[in-house]
Amino acid sequence: MKRSWSDYQKEIADDKYYYARSCIRQNFFPGSERAFLDILKKDLGRDVLDDPLHTSCTGIGYHSDIVPLETIMTVVARQFALMTEAGYENFISSCITSFGIYTEILATWEEFPEQEERTREYLYKATGREFRKPKSLAHTSDVIFHLREEIARKARRRLVDAETGEPLRVVEHIGCHYAKIFPKAGIGGSEFPYVLAGMVEAWGGQCVDYPERRHCCGFGFRNYLVQANRGYSVANSHKKLESMAPYRPDFIVANCPGCAMFLDKWQYTIAEMEGVTYGRNGCGIPVLTYEEMAGLVLGYDPWELGMQMHQVDVEQLLDKMGIEYDPAAKYLGRCGKYIGKPAPTAVNCGAQNMIYNIKLQ
Repeated sequence: MKRSWSDYQKEIADDKYYYARSCIRQNFFPGSERAFLDILKKDLGRDVLDDPLHTSCTGIGYHSDIVPLETIMTVVARQFALMTEAGYENFISSCITSFGIYTEILATWEEFPEQEERTREYLYKATGREFRKPKSLAHTSDVIFHLREEIARKARRRLVDAETGEPLRVVEHIGCHYAKIFPKAGIGGSEFPYVLAGMVEAWGGQCVDYPERRHCCGFGFRNYLVQANRGYSVANSHKKLESMAPYRPDFIVANCPGCAMFLDKWQYTIAEMEGVTYGRNGCGIPVLTYEEMAGLVLGYDPWELGMQMHQVDVEQLLDKMGIEYDPAAKYLGRCGKYIGKPAPTAVNCGAQNMIYNIKLQ
């Protein structure tokens, strides 16, 4: 058993990271990538290069059969070339899909070296660049996991109920492209991934198990990109939410930008369609990114973390943790200008809907 578990651990670099942003999560949760950089640079003193020259990995296009394999290999080779030119060798990706893409391409080059040579030729002809493969490839959640004890030592808050001192009940959701495509690329593999659970436990929370813990959120690219398939996408999130609700989690944390977005926003859709909410007091279950979770532990302001971008309001969680925040600042832009408040919905207004909460009681 111990030998089997050791097979699903990975060596994570401790410093000097070349950082590749996600093309989609900057729209869903724009504060999370900024928080990651602030946490590593300002709080933990790490060297991270946020390179403006890098591009999307084109992973969504690849998985949607729009971008050919040879093209995405050349795009990825360019990313590695930028890393090489900058003098870095530890490549970290903010996006789960990108992480899966980089892992897949490195594995392909290992098995089929002629593909690597052809990619090097394409890259040089197109850009005049050459590259070295990363010494270390990790997802950014791996990095936060690796530094979790250091974060715990600097923590200003813990994942506990401020009144009772009891651990918060947390549901963790792992992105499919992190652990299911190449299980040994993720900490703990596909069945027992520990990357988020390790953070939760280190910061005082309790991970809640439930029947559909490893079920896909339903994104699946074609499930959402093709409008006719979106019912399948929401059905998967619905299945997960129905399964976790009886265990009364305080929040959900995910390490995939698509998963966090869908588990958050499909709650609004389900509430509007069926009149059902899954959290306490007739509200939804807050959904956090792992950077937001780490930021709250370190004492960051929730609005600077961008948590006002969530469909499900986070105030119920902030109140339970005893976090002070300014309600009036929630919808102010960076220059202090009021940017507008969305209309109330079933997932964040307890007076509108109590159906699922009543069933739980």
